[in-house]
Amino acid sequence: MRLPFLVLSLTFCSLLANGCSKDVSRATAAAVFSVEGRVVFGNAERNDFQPATVKSRIHSGDTVQSSDGASIDLALIPAALARLSGDSEIKIDELSITKDGNETSGGMRDRTARIRLSRGRVVVLFIPTDRSASQFAVTTDQLTIKPDSDCLFCVWTDGKTTRLTCAKGKLNASAGTQPPVTIAAGYFQEWPTARNVPVPATENANAQIDITESLEAEQRLQSQASAWQHRRPF
Repeated sequence: MRLPFLVLSLTFCSLLANGCSKDVSRATAAAVFSVEGRVVFGNAERNDFQPATVKSRIHSGDTVQSSDGASIDLALIPAALARLSGDSEIKIDELSITKDGNETSGGMRDRTARIRLSRGRVVVLFIPTDRSASQFAVTTDQLTIKPDSDCLFCVWTDGKTTRLTCAKGKLNASAGTQPPVTIAAGYFQEWPTARNVPVPATENANAQIDITESLEAEQRLQSQASAWQHRRPF
């Protein structure tokens, strides 16, 4: 009788161990909603690029470059939709999901997307849901932007200066050792700066353009996201 009891004990211990398994993370890819003009993506270090199309899957480590007058609309993760304007460049630092290690399907813990804007303009619509946590960040040479609630914003940089304009909601930005700044809808801030107080977008022509382009991009991104979800689940 001792052997069956030993086998049963080992089986029970194994089930307990599996019940405490760790979360599992894996890389994902950005979906391309639409492309206008010439946009390429690939490995910048190897200068290995290919044209972006609606069938492209853009992964962590890829760099996306748009020519003058071009644009590309992306779903980095379901909660983070982005439009890259002409003559711009981003690098995908991370695209990943974390799932419960016990679950073969479902069990989603969170999704993460991090991009770096090297030059040009990117508009981001961040719309997290209650189904899973969503972590998102945009970095430039000057700052790091981390929205934590629904918001629509625009980031522009030429490598030396970064302008952040919020069209809806609010977001947080931090630059080096400076205290984080919260920017609300209708305000913008530029870095580097001696003042750490956001300025109304109505006081700056470029910020007003950011607001206009953000609102136009929002409608397009939402429409494309809705069509994409009907075609294919994330």
